[in-house]
Amino acid sequence: MSGDAPADGQRSLFILSPGDRDGLCQAVQAIGWRAIGARRPDDAPQRFLRSEAQVVLVDLRGDSEADMLLEPLVPATEAGGGALVVLIDGADEAHVPALLAAGATHFLTMPFTQDRLRGVLASAHRLVERLGGGARQSQRAQRIRRGDALYWQLGRDGMLRLSESLARHLGLDAPAIAPVALLRRLPRAERQGVLTALKAMARAGRPAALAHGVPDRPGDRLVHHLRIEDGQLAADVEWLSERHERDGEQRDYLTGLRSRQAALDWLDRRQGLPTTLLLLSISQFERMNAAYGQVVGDALLGRIARRIERMVDDVAPGAMVARIAGTEFLVGMTGEAAASERATFLARQLIGAIGRPFSAGDHLIRLTARCGIAQARVEDDATLLLRRAGTALADARQGGGEGIRILSAEKQSRQVDPDRLETDLRLALDRGEISIVFQPQYPVASDRISGVEALARWNHPHYGPLGAGILFSTAERSDYMLPLSAHILGEALRQAAAWPVALADLRLSINVTAADIAQPRFMTDLLEMVDRSGFPRARLTVEITESGLIQDVDAAAALLRALRSEGLAVAIDDFGTGYSSLAYLKTLPLDYLKIDSGLAQDIAGSARDRIIVRGVIHMAKSLGLKVIAEGVETEQQLDLLAREGCDYYQGFLRSAGVPTADLLALVLQ
Repeated sequence: MSGDAPADGQRSLFILSPGDRDGLCQAVQAIGWRAIGARRPDDAPQRFLRSEAQVVLVDLRGDSEADMLLEPLVPATEAGGGALVVLIDGADEAHVPALLAAGATHFLTMPFTQDRLRGVLASAHRLVERLGGGARQSQRAQRIRRGDALYWQLGRDGMLRLSESLARHLGLDAPAIAPVALLRRLPRAERQGVLTALKAMARAGRPAALAHGVPDRPGDRLVHHLRIEDGQLAADVEWLSERHERDGEQRDYLTGLRSRQAALDWLDRRQGLPTTLLLLSISQFERMNAAYGQVVGDALLGRIARRIERMVDDVAPGAMVARIAGTEFLVGMTGEAAASERATFLARQLIGAIGRPFSAGDHLIRLTARCGIAQARVEDDATLLLRRAGTALADARQGGGEGIRILSAEKQSRQVDPDRLETDLRLALDRGEISIVFQPQYPVASDRISGVEALARWNHPHYGPLGAGILFSTAERSDYMLPLSAHILGEALRQAAAWPVALADLRLSINVTAADIAQPRFMTDLLEMVDRSGFPRARLTVEITESGLIQDVDAAAALLRALRSEGLAVAIDDFGTGYSSLAYLKTLPLDYLKIDSGLAQDIAGSARDRIIVRGVIHMAKSLGLKVIAEGVETEQQLDLLAREGCDYYQGFLRSAGVPTADLLALVLQ
């Protein structure tokens, strides 16, 4: 089995049975169905919605409280156009009309034969197809549900083959691994129990389930639903979170997330606390519904919900996630996790996750998203805060760029007016609005800061803090690039030259633009600026973007040789964003190659992504260059980059850009 989803041919069944889960799973798998079993009714609706099943079997034998088992699953099944089969004792057949009235669609009496079970489940599946507009649409929906599924199979060669999604969530860089590699990802105290259960399953051949914790996700457990497939041991895997199990809030029965009312209740309980909302909207979903039908659209919303949940669990554990209307999803964060940079980072990750294609079998469905971010004010109640997030989302829909807008607690909408920015930039230097922050760089194998990159921030009086991207794009439009760049370089060198002794070993990286290096006196002016500041040349790295170099490679090579001869180190910045051949690097005298943040983050993506990143790193190392990865945001990315030979990294995982006082505190830590 490869990293792709299995064929649609094997149908899935969710089983709720307090007393005979494993026995029913075995009976179902014997007739060719895949089974996900549960014993407890309290979290059964959420587990059903997180599975890919559309048919549910509820075991009501000998249960005097049938309502407690049946009632929670009925709205979840109906919302997704599913079928619900009840299993009852033969003596209880008189109760069938009442069970059907309560929401069951089919019934099965004991004792049953394989043929009887097969017939009832086939009838239930046919109902699902009919509700979904036919077999073809049902297959598309099933393929979507299975698209991000977690599963593995033991191959005949003794290797475990994991779905791409499972490998990604476990931080493994290959879809085929030795079983011992998976065991090493488990807590030591649980390894022997898992190994014993696997061996017992392999000997007996009966379906079983086992669960274990995950070292870097306290409170979460992985459940493996073991089965035999093509004569080999296999398993469907699901996350179980104590946070989700304790959550008794109202649910949106299509996705399993909190409902709009539950989200408002959550906000009401946190009024007065520092809270940030992310309101995420899927663009042009109506066209997708028109093309593929509602059943495919409903399945897609379920998959989107799973991607959002997993990303939030990784980036902001404990945050509230809800579906509040149609294709709008809400994420709520409080406390330190509510910082605007963390919220913006999470928004980027969510937009990226939704942007990954969804497989509908014969088609790939591609979606885009926009996100509005609102920070709570003291006077905001739940409704007002949600309305502010809606305002930010409306701005994000109208604006271009990455599709994110912030409505801070102090400011109005952060959607910017380009014409106003061009006018304001000419006053910004005189007003002291352009500041410098330093982003720490770390060796991949150490927690000690080795250097920093100087970054510019525009503290705009109306829009608040604006990043370097908006700052430089505005400068380029207004033909103000050279004065701005000279100011930033001079201020960065001035501050660094005044660093205290504790920072005296740090390297400083400064960025120069294509406009800078095109000036005839660029190098002379730069060296004079460095020497006037008093900052040592030996600790300075000049970073030139790839796009600034590839205009004239020969001239760039001569410039870099001259800079190095004067004692400066040189680096290509944002490598991977241009379209040049990798071969041109061999002509440039370099010290460092900085991998663009997008490329560095791709290493945790697909196998194809990892091959590209690996190739860039290995090529740079073979040319004797040190490799720095920008934009590292997760431990998984760092681990994979370190394995491939990356030397240094910077990014939100460790620190955003900080002023000198905060940098000193980080170094002293």
